[in-house]
Amino acid sequence: MTATTSTRRTGRTTKAGKGGKARRTVAVLACGSLVTAGVAGAAAGPLANRSAQASSHREAPQISGQPEYDTTDVYAYQSPDKPDTTTLTVNWWPFAEPAGGPNFYKFAADAQYDVHVDSDGDGQGDLVYRWTFKDHYRSGDTFLYNTGQVTSLDDKDLNFYQTYDIDLLRLKDQKVVSSTKIANDLVAAPSNVGKASMPDYQKLRDQAVRPLAGGAQSFAGQADDPFFLDLRAFDLLYGGDLSEVGRDTLKGYNVQSVALQVPTSTLRQSAAQPVIGVWSTTQRKNASGGWSQVSRLGNPLVNELVVPLKDKDRFNASAPWNDAQFLKYVTDPELARLIEKIYGIKAPALPRKDLVQAFLTGIPKLNQPPNVRPAEALRLNTAIAPTAQPKRLGALDGDNAGYPNGRRLTDDVVDISLQAVMGELVGQKNDLGDAVDANDRAFGKTFPYLALPASGSEGPLAKKGGSGTSGQDQGAVNQSSGSRTGLRPQDDDTVLIVSASAGAAGLALAGLGLLWLRANRRRHGER
Repeated sequence: MTATTSTRRTGRTTKAGKGGKARRTVAVLACGSLVTAGVAGAAAGPLANRSAQASSHREAPQISGQPEYDTTDVYAYQSPDKPDTTTLTVNWWPFAEPAGGPNFYKFAADAQYDVHVDSDGDGQGDLVYRWTFKDHYRSGDTFLYNTGQVTSLDDKDLNFYQTYDIDLLRLKDQKVVSSTKIANDLVAAPSNVGKASMPDYQKLRDQAVRPLAGGAQSFAGQADDPFFLDLRAFDLLYGGDLSEVGRDTLKGYNVQSVALQVPTSTLRQSAAQPVIGVWSTTQRKNASGGWSQVSRLGNPLVNELVVPLKDKDRFNASAPWNDAQFLKYVTDPELARLIEKIYGIKAPALPRKDLVQAFLTGIPKLNQPPNVRPAEALRLNTAIAPTAQPKRLGALDGDNAGYPNGRRLTDDVVDISLQAVMGELVGQKNDLGDAVDANDRAFGKTFPYLALPASGSEGPLAKKGGSGTSGQDQGAVNQSSGSRTGLRPQDDDTVLIVSASAGAAGLALAGLGLLWLRANRRRHGER
């Protein structure tokens, strides 16, 4: 073994560690709880006293049986084709298999789906965009979702459809001071039943994109799940021999999505203070007619990585402006200790002040607002223009328009997070990842940017042989589109720190190894 090992993914070299062992590439053992959980902020005003449970792609038992309320991901970014606007996207209903009829997928009619925006960094929402949905059936005398070929959103053959309203709540000190209806009785895009039922689904998607007053746009409906990663940890940790890595195990599954594009000036405090914080909450009507918060999400993967099992519910039930109470889980992250214990990769020295910035305050000179109150939220500096060629490693690769500055659809949050947790930004170079570098479907170039949902004609269970094994197992070496420019983790001014809350593994595995060594065994002849 040589003292320097090349890394194809980044084009740089990593020095051998103590004892002559070369640093090796690592693949994430993503688990069922890995996919995007996140806990990003409590509801404001009248929502503040609600109970809460964990959220994500079925990462918590209390929400796993309630997919209509289960938030999977939050995205916030400057619109690439309209840089003076910001796009906010939130997804629900994980692992929606396209052929899952006759009752296909929808939004809950007894839920409030909220997106909170904090424009001054105090950890309290200043704006809340609230979606509410209604169910409609044209006939109860059939079991069919559609009774014929559907060619438009108002087609009489679409037996079941949903309409929705959007209300904009303005708050001060967590109390609603005004409410404005910005969308009324819009039709959501239906589930993509299949090519026989919906031969031109793109047309239905286009009809579901609706203009709103003031230059805004809205979309609600089904979409391809934009999160990409490998989840096959449960098969004895990727087959026990790394034979099961490199496949996007969310390929072919859909989500229920809302997307809102609004002029950036309506979200931020001012041009001089352009940083906003974004998180989502979902409330469900309870038996007494009140509302209970059942899902929270801001940064991806927070609940799995940062908060231990004993405090998950307390974290979810707490308000974001009280998130400093969880500081100890950030300054001494469990994931870094597990990796060091299992694989001998030295964890950065404690306390982890770099992760405190990323997790609670934002990063100086990137997305930290002045006089910030520590609170977990997806922070976006709206003054940073979108780039025509986004890099999947975002700010870690010198692309400050990407994660953790907001989150774009193309950002590889798993790889970014793993590398940061193991000290990439404090001088400890590493190349961690799951060998899944992009979504299986190309994203759109115009709003809502989400890829079209897979149809019942082509979902994972519709593949030849019904095995759902589309896509080839790949080697575990990631490749990068370019070198990381401007990466100087030793500098205080570095703006490339990534959120620990976007880490790559589930605490629900509780002591199970979260990473598997991706060694260059063939190259070095190791056994």
